[in-house]
Amino acid sequence: MSSVKDVAQLAGVAVGTVSRVINNSGAVKPATRKKVEEAIRALQYVPNEVARNFKMQKSKTVALLLPSIWHPFFSELAYYIEDELDLGSFKLMLCNSGGRPEKEMYYLDMLQQNKVAGIVGITYNDIEDMVRTDIPIVSIDRHFSKRITCVTSDNYEGGRLALRELVKAGARKPAFIGSRTQLFSETMNRRDGFVDEAESLGIDCVVYEKPDPVTDDEAYYDELFHKHRDIDGVFAITDMFAAKYIEKAKGLGIRVPEDVRVIGYDGIQDHAYFHPVLSTIRQPVEEMARMTIRLLFDKIEGKEISQDTYRLPVTFRPGETT
Repeated sequence: MSSVKDVAQLAGVAVGTVSRVINNSGAVKPATRKKVEEAIRALQYVPNEVARNFKMQKSKTVALLLPSIWHPFFSELAYYIEDELDLGSFKLMLCNSGGRPEKEMYYLDMLQQNKVAGIVGITYNDIEDMVRTDIPIVSIDRHFSKRITCVTSDNYEGGRLALRELVKAGARKPAFIGSRTQLFSETMNRRDGFVDEAESLGIDCVVYEKPDPVTDDEAYYDELFHKHRDIDGVFAITDMFAAKYIEKAKGLGIRVPEDVRVIGYDGIQDHAYFHPVLSTIRQPVEEMARMTIRLLFDKIEGKEISQDTYRLPVTFRPGETT
């Protein structure tokens, strides 16, 4: 494996000159830069990022703490976060916690010891005591008591919008179905917006939710259909909940949308190959991801952030289930 000394020797320059070319710092004559770049290519030299960051006392890596990489919403979010980091010449370290608090605490401890440039956190667990502010952090959907900026979609307006669309589609007894996280997160506002809008329109609605995580899907939906077989509209807290509801309803001979209109939340199902195409409240995932990283960059650079919470607007995307 080639070293920086090998590159310097081949290019006929000092090691410091090679370092300035690699780090794009300091003045280097165009002809000299060209010789160094040609030597790098000839030797297939790859800079040691860890060593460079240690010497410079500056990391170019950002950690993304996710509950699950399998969930399509988190996968899409991670894609745009990585792309925005790449535009800023930063690298992504993915930490997949599986939603387990002990694993999240392990990752936070590891990240704080290794001094990454910053952390983007998505967690619904009680890990408040492990979250410090000496490393720049931006949270998605979750508020902490410490001064940590939060980026989210307008979940409350999303709930209100879902109720109105169900009523417009003909629902007379709409229901919200979902789960409650251990601590408050912005996702809970989906239910509140739904309920408040129903009240303002004088419509009776059903709220059916269980503590998160829902460990037994069969029991969850069996109880839902047993207690609330007569509902004719469903707003699910996520698209995944909506998809599972539609699957269970079909098995019971309940037709969607003829018998029950269904709306999800996230907008993860964006291909016509999926049937039925789900009506959903679409989060601006790309905008959320890019705003999160831009705010994190501002924190890394020591800039003042003007708001504690940034809420981005949502839209209704009609499909075949309403």
